[in-house]
Amino acid sequence: MRIAQIAPLTESVPPKLYGGTERIVSFLTDELVGLGHEVTLFASGDSVTSAKLEAMCPRALRLDSGIRDHLAPQILALEQVFRRSADFDVLHFHVDYLSFPLFSRQATPFLTTLHGRLDMPEIWPLYEAFPGVPLVSISDAQRVPMPRAKWAATIHHGIPENLLTPLPAAGPSYLAFLGRIAPEKRVDRAIEIARRSGLPLKIAAKVDRVDREYFDEQIRPILADAHVEFVGEIGDHEKAEFLSGAHALLFPIDWPEPFGLVMIEAMACGVPTIAFGSGSVPEVIEDGRTGFIVADVAAAAEAVGRIPSLPRDAVRRRFEERFTARRMALDYEALYRRLGRAVRMTALAAE
Repeated sequence: MRIAQIAPLTESVPPKLYGGTERIVSFLTDELVGLGHEVTLFASGDSVTSAKLEAMCPRALRLDSGIRDHLAPQILALEQVFRRSADFDVLHFHVDYLSFPLFSRQATPFLTTLHGRLDMPEIWPLYEAFPGVPLVSISDAQRVPMPRAKWAATIHHGIPENLLTPLPAAGPSYLAFLGRIAPEKRVDRAIEIARRSGLPLKIAAKVDRVDREYFDEQIRPILADAHVEFVGEIGDHEKAEFLSGAHALLFPIDWPEPFGLVMIEAMACGVPTIAFGSGSVPEVIEDGRTGFIVADVAAAAEAVGRIPSLPRDAVRRRFEERFTARRMALDYEALYRRLGRAVRMTALAAE
């Protein structure tokens, strides 16, 4: 199949450091190439891929200080994809609803994977205005605010099987928090859980510009606790060591998490997760098998003591069974073929 993957331009594909959407686009694109498809990736020019790269801007917009309007390059990229839409069998978008007006008016099958939260009433009328656009959710929980949307499938994320692997020499000695510091991620809860459990906490996390005030006012003061080490933002090449050295990953979220890629990154390293049961968490973590799902800080601290009952090799096996990038790519491949058949049948019926 001739497949176009259309990525956001804020980060490169894959991102240099933090960036869940662009990381998934990278994994999916490379796996589709591995399955024998002819894939074109529309992304920033500093992206690295085994597919054919069509550079929509010289570098990731977040890293380009000369770009003040981030929307303009993305709109121009969509126009360029539109002009080439007949070159592809399917167009796969990862830019939320930005593609809907243009691509609802052309013939090539297209779909959109939604990577973010949908519990914002202001966006619902927009999706209702385009009821025919096939959407992919990354968890069943993500769909809850928009049950009437045209959901084509739920496809859980996956990462390459050997991207992150357990490092047996790293003896677990601390609790880990990995990802992004923001009010909804509740790193303050992680700090309190670690304090109650008596284990040190290492925080490897990005602070977005929009969350800088929250970090400075709410989080920075409590980073001075003796049991807390703030590592900062890390890349994929550092994650295996960081996670393998952890007793457990803490995921004490306070929002309807659409997926939570960090949970399967920990799983790939054989590391159990202690998570609050919001959003996708019950779909990703199997309570008592790959981690523990808890309701509050006290229960999380108590769960730390039960982590040794979860064998790390069993956690790793569940990752291999459920969350590899190859499984994800095969799921999308089946969906592409199904959408293509539906479009052809509609065209034949109209003749």
